[in-house]
Amino acid sequence: MSTLNDPFEVLAAEERLDEFEALSRKSVGAASPAAAAAAVTARFHGFDHDDGPLVAGVAGLPHEIVPARTTVPLLRSHIGATVVLLLDNGDARRPIIVGVLQEPPRPVGEAAADPPPLVSVQADDDRLVLSAEREIVLRCGDASVTLTRAGRVILEGSYVISRSSGYNKIKGAAVEIN
Repeated sequence: MSTLNDPFEVLAAEERLDEFEALSRKSVGAASPAAAAAAVTARFHGFDHDDGPLVAGVAGLPHEIVPARTTVPLLRSHIGATVVLLLDNGDARRPIIVGVLQEPPRPVGEAAADPPPLVSVQADDDRLVLSAEREIVLRCGDASVTLTRAGRVILEGSYVISRSSGYNKIKGAAVEIN
């Protein structure tokens, strides 16, 4: 029994790419399908301006710092540590951090410096200092003040008032009102 094709059926035409388009679609540092599933290691370099992780020493890109995605929380104390990566579709420019390798235990006789605390509070009669690794949020009802490690200060509320008995100064590289 044979099947008749619909004469109005659209046939898929082979897409023809010029040389530039073909090269731009090709993954740089792409690995074979077997290597795409394998884990690789790199060095955690730090954070970009939007708190996105950066890694260095990725296989195929040894002298580049590459933005990454992560499945684990990363702290400033992890900077310089070896991280375990998976490469999205084998592409070295699209790493995903899936873990941070733990340092081996130090010998008993060697003095080990305690890591800095993740959250600290210092208080005296004149001053209260709250410190955190990633951000501090003060919240009351619909109002909040957020401080991030990238240097952002975010004030949120349904009604914000700025009062000063003296000079009230707004200064920035760019100031946007409304």
